[in-house]
Amino acid sequence: MSLIPTPATIEAAPAASQALLHAVQKQLGVVPNLFRLVSNSPIALEAYLGLSGTLAQGSIPAPTRERIALAIAEINRCDYCLSAHTYLAKNLAKLDDEEITANRHANSSDAKADAALKFATAVAKERGHISEADFQAIKAAGYDDAQLIEIVLHVALNTWTNYMNSVAKTDIDFPVVHALNSAAYSAT
Repeated sequence: MSLIPTPATIEAAPAASQALLHAVQKQLGVVPNLFRLVSNSPIALEAYLGLSGTLAQGSIPAPTRERIALAIAEINRCDYCLSAHTYLAKNLAKLDDEEITANRHANSSDAKADAALKFATAVAKERGHISEADFQAIKAAGYDDAQLIEIVLHVALNTWTNYMNSVAKTDIDFPVVHALNSAAYSAT
C-alpha cells in the first residue's frame, strides 16, 4: 500500500489537479497511479506533465526514451517504473523482450541507442561527473549537443519518478516487473 494516499478517482484529487488528470486520461485512456499520487501536489503534477510533454517533442526517439527509462529504473531499483516502462516499451515503442532485457542492463542491439544508454547510465551512476571518454563516446555515436542535453534531462526526470515511486511505495498498476538485485546488476 502506498505511503502517500493516492486519490482513487480524478474527482478525489485536489481540484487544481483534476483538469490535468482528465488530460492524462484522454491521452492514455487511464490515469496510472503515479499521476494520481503526484496529483496531491497540483504544482508537481503540472511540472511533471509539462516537462514530460516538452521532452517528448525533443530529438530523442520514443524507443530510446523508453530504453533510457528502463536503464535508469534498474539502476534506482524502482519496480513501479520498471513495470510501467516495460509495458510502454512493449506496447508503444514496440521493443521485444530481448531488447527490453538488454536495455535494463544498459545495452541495446541498436548501436546509436546503445551509446545513449551507456551515456545515460554513466550520468546516473556518476551523478553527472562523467569521464572525458563518456563524453567522447556519445559524441562519436553521432549525438549533438542538444541531444546530449536532452539525454541528461531524461535521466533527471526518470530519476525523479523513480525516487517518487520508491519514497511513496506507489502501488503498481501495470504487469509487475521487479528490479534485479544490485549484485546481478553490477555484474553486467
